[in-house]
Formats: sequence, C-alpha cells, structure tokens
Amino acid sequence: MSRVLVIDGQGGGLGRQLVAALAAGCLDAELTAVGTNSLAASAMLRAGAPRAATGENAVAFNARRADILLGPIG
Repeated sequence: MSRVLVIDGQGGGLGRQLVAALAAGCLDAELTAVGTNSLAASAMLRAGAPRAATGENAVAFNARRADILLGPIG
C-alpha cells in the first residue's frame, strides 16, 4: 500500500480533481489531502479524501511519510 499526499492551495480546484480521481481508481492507496488554507482542505474532503489537514506544518509532517506527492508546481 502506497501513501499518497495531495497538496493544494487557493480554492483547491486541482486538488479536488486529483482526490476524486484517486479515490475512484486507487483503492489500495492511503490518501491524505493537505490544503495550504481551509478552502482547499474542505474542497478535497468533499471530493472524497478520507483525511485532510491545513497549513505549512501539516505539509512538512505528511510529506516525510508519503511515498507519492501530488500537487501544482506553481
């Protein structure tokens, strides 16, 4: 089982799309969503993320544990 971390900010649009696709297609992945703000985190939760967190500390903590990191480059 691989640990996948989806990181997004702003409104969480890209993160929402990534979480929805992963939740539907990767049943064996442990999915965690981290938003740089509460809007992004709640958008990813609504898309199907089983757990989410908000803030820079959450990004740093979860990135150390993840096997795969997904998110925008900019």
